[in-house]
Amino acid sequence: MTRAPIIRNAPLATSPLLPSEGSGLLFSAALRADPASPPIITPHEAAARPQPSHWTHGSGGQDQNRHDAPATPDTLSAGSHQEWSVEDLSSAVCAINCKSEAMPRAEDLLTDGAADLLRASIAPASARALRGDLDQFQAWGGTLPATPAMITRYIAEHSEQHAVATIQRRLASIAKAHDMAGLPNPCRAEIVKAILRGLRRVKGTAQRQATPLLRDNLFLVLDSMGDSLRDQRDRAILLLGFAGGFRRAELVALDVADIQAVREGLIVTIRRSKTDQEGAGRRIGIPHGRTRHCPVKAVEGWLASAGIEAGPVFRPITRHGALANTRLSGDAVSVLIRERVAAAGIDPEGFSGHSLRAGFATSAAQAGVSTLKIRAQTGHASDGMLARYVREGDMFIGNAAGAVL
Repeated sequence: MTRAPIIRNAPLATSPLLPSEGSGLLFSAALRADPASPPIITPHEAAARPQPSHWTHGSGGQDQNRHDAPATPDTLSAGSHQEWSVEDLSSAVCAINCKSEAMPRAEDLLTDGAADLLRASIAPASARALRGDLDQFQAWGGTLPATPAMITRYIAEHSEQHAVATIQRRLASIAKAHDMAGLPNPCRAEIVKAILRGLRRVKGTAQRQATPLLRDNLFLVLDSMGDSLRDQRDRAILLLGFAGGFRRAELVALDVADIQAVREGLIVTIRRSKTDQEGAGRRIGIPHGRTRHCPVKAVEGWLASAGIEAGPVFRPITRHGALANTRLSGDAVSVLIRERVAAAGIDPEGFSGHSLRAGFATSAAQAGVSTLKIRAQTGHASDGMLARYVREGDMFIGNAAGAVL
């Protein structure tokens, strides 16, 4: 079996996180001394290699949530994203190496039934993220199998322009590619772990979080809206998303059959979610509102006005007011929230599709709701996952400074 080449003596970026260039060369020297080591090539030679055509539609290292052109909620349907299969991931791994015999495609090793089950093992969003990370690694000049020396260079050269979380996610994808191919995982090397610790110490690990759309601001947004068909749809999205603490993907995946009207309000069935890829399902109660803004009335009013009796609950509306048959996308929810927040006179910076979920959890904590009850609504797996919202909500409740100043 032909071994993948290793990039030789690529310059190490100047960084306090990396050992000296000499220590980086020790890796290369040790690999050259090993007669079983793969052939060594220069970074220029690696960059000059032709890229297979199926690499051209990857992310190329760009963030997944960026758009090439301005988008509106109704131009973003659920089919807007390129879907990647497990075969794509297998061929992606081969493409990085440019030697498919070193990393055979999954379907060449499995029966049809086993290959079908393998395809179902990875969620489409996870497949897109993994493929995008491998695209970026290959565009940088990375090869598989990678070495610890190559990974340390990769970390250093991306440490200035990317957040710690982004680098860690990409390393997780590279590690998964090695594990899937049965190759030694360079990301588990102690030198790589040490450099990641240094990266976290130098840059910190605080992640940018979505601005929560709190209850009072939500009411301001709702009060600024009219009664058009689009207004009714957006009102239903905002109120249902807030009351259920739903992720945007959970909202747009809802079908009419997933909503059951009962005396107490609505029972919403979430058939799959980010933390429930196996489809165990979850039922959430949406009670009648006690204020002028009721999520139950908003959803029922939207379905009646739109004449939707089956299929997707939330759909695009054309600029002429015609209702589409397709499903609204998660990106559309993010755009919708920012537009509605801005229309209410609130700075939209930081708001996203996660703002409804974050706003519900934080508002509930401010109202003194127990974490057990909040988790029952949002589906958070543990108090630890919910903690950041609770801390925000409890920040001024019983504040020690307030008692002494």
